[in-house]
Amino acid sequence: MTNTALSPDQLAPDQLAPDQLAIATIRGLAMDAPHAARSGHQGTAMALAPLAHVLWHRIMTYDPTDPDWPDRDRFILSAGHASVLLYSMLFLSGYGVSLDDIKNFRQWNSATPGHPEAGHLPGVEVTTGPLGQGFANGVGMGIAERWLRHRFGSDLCNHHIFVICSDGDLAEGVSHEAASLAGHLGLGRLVYIYDDNRVSIDGTTDKWLSDDPVKRFSSYGWHTQQLGEAGEDLDILESALREAMTAEDAPSLLVLRSHIAYPSPELTDHPSTHGYALFDEEIASAKAAIGIPTDETFWVPPAAQEIYKPASERGRAARVAWEQRLGGLDKAVLAGKVLDKTNSEPSFTPGEKVATRVASNECLKALAASNPQIVAGGADLTGNTGTKLADAKLISHDCADGQQIYFGVREHAMAATMVGMACHGGLLPVGGTFLVFSDYMRPSVRLAAMCGAKVVFSWSHDSVAVGEDGPTHQPIEHLTALRAIPRLSVIRPADATETVGAWQAALANDGPTALILTRQGVPVLEQTSAESVARGAYLLDTAATSLETSETSAADTSPVITLIATGSEVSLCLEAAQKLAKDGIAARVVSMPSWDLFAAQPDSYRDSVLPKGVPTLSVEAGSTHGWHRWADDAMGIDDFGASAPGDEVMRNLGVTASAVRSRALALLKANKTKSAPRTENCC
Repeated sequence: MTNTALSPDQLAPDQLAPDQLAIATIRGLAMDAPHAARSGHQGTAMALAPLAHVLWHRIMTYDPTDPDWPDRDRFILSAGHASVLLYSMLFLSGYGVSLDDIKNFRQWNSATPGHPEAGHLPGVEVTTGPLGQGFANGVGMGIAERWLRHRFGSDLCNHHIFVICSDGDLAEGVSHEAASLAGHLGLGRLVYIYDDNRVSIDGTTDKWLSDDPVKRFSSYGWHTQQLGEAGEDLDILESALREAMTAEDAPSLLVLRSHIAYPSPELTDHPSTHGYALFDEEIASAKAAIGIPTDETFWVPPAAQEIYKPASERGRAARVAWEQRLGGLDKAVLAGKVLDKTNSEPSFTPGEKVATRVASNECLKALAASNPQIVAGGADLTGNTGTKLADAKLISHDCADGQQIYFGVREHAMAATMVGMACHGGLLPVGGTFLVFSDYMRPSVRLAAMCGAKVVFSWSHDSVAVGEDGPTHQPIEHLTALRAIPRLSVIRPADATETVGAWQAALANDGPTALILTRQGVPVLEQTSAESVARGAYLLDTAATSLETSETSAADTSPVITLIATGSEVSLCLEAAQKLAKDGIAARVVSMPSWDLFAAQPDSYRDSVLPKGVPTLSVEAGSTHGWHRWADDAMGIDDFGASAPGDEVMRNLGVTASAVRSRALALLKANKTKSAPRTENCC
């Protein structure tokens, strides 16, 4: 076993020992791939090649022939800018990544994008790049691993989560939140390596950083090791990793003083190598220093790939033995993909007033009672957001397999750890806070959508009807901002019945779902349908579309306007339709709980709900931005709210049935004078 990564004698390729050969190959790819792309981050991957080699060659248990094997070790490159390091390891370890994929680094339609993307390539566990996200995802994976181990036993769940993080990861606030939570919960099996290279894009980190990471993480309750200048010593790296793996009562942080771009004679420790800085001459001199051909790009000797075969074979044998222990248990159960929907749909009485956050809680409690893999909680607002479970065990330092989790005032970490739980497999995480605080969560929500993580975000207190807390707590633009995220299903149910349908849609969705829920009670409507929520929008069956005067001709009774609404404003539109009927105007009322679900419907269905030639008015107690897609005129709130009782705020901001009637009449009058095209924002 070779102790050091680099031969001091700068041996020729045929003289390199296996460890040296593998590490030299990784470093060559770390230089060549970004150079071919004229883009990328060379230095970090070069410096961490020995660490990556130790992890894949000596430490981790994995089987490239079954990359989704549930009991594999997980690896997260939170410093996702060094993606070429991960791609090189997947290539050398036999994950199906080809050398052509490495050569096509950062190109259109490439298997090797600029930052790792989960679901894009086998072996990439989470989508990283925005700093701190991978760090927090790892904590979520740690929660899931410990939960499954305690529920199914260590014979079926017995693995570790390895995370490489950078100074940028530790500077981001989400890492503070997640590290604090991990320490509080006592999450063993988490092994984090902090790449302390003391370099950032702005230069050396002493310009902006003087933290002591050992003291900081010790205060969080983590086990810590200061490895110092051990970046090239393979045996020290292995020993430190194995020691960290024995920790069962707390996560571990290993602080490694690395030297970015090592062993480049010209640019080691130079801040420019955080990005793309090694060109032809610098690459040649670095290759000469490690003893590989200087006149050949993407040099990969067959012996380099052979080095990792024993690790793959060990992993394959472990996986086969695991499958024998699995017996008759369905892997889907272990993955948390089997949902029991028995008695999971509460019923509500038309006419009663029920806040949709309360209705959502009834749905969640019924589901959780028969689905132990559902883990729910809030960011210090568990009861307020409908994410509190009755009589559920609390996940804590001493209880691994509960269903209730208190995230504390950590919205960002809550979202990111939920993504980690979902990407790990085994749990369906549900997390709640007020809609206005979705701003704290947005980076994690965006990544959840990007990687298709099956999570449920429960955002309550969805409009200015929040009331006395005032504009700081009254969402205006937040619903629009969430709707703008691709692949995030956003559902704002009109009442308790539609809330049942919203949960049905969330369970059917393979990706993330946002439930937008009221604080205040709203009437349970006779006209709403749980099943229709899945179609995004539907026409309510209401007598308001027919006029009350018996003398009106049949021609006059045809609907002349469509009122579209979401959430609590649907009942206002039904009331407004009744007022319009008294004016001799027949109105159609459409409930549109989900733009994205409606947009996915066939044109024929969308045209039946919103027929061409019938003027449409949208009504929503929030920003009108984006409603031009569905409506000729948009009625809403395009300024911040005010501190007062909720119904008073709504009334003073013009969100009433009478205001809807007046706006509808104005739209009809405008349509009589000209055939107005749909405009982006009419109010």
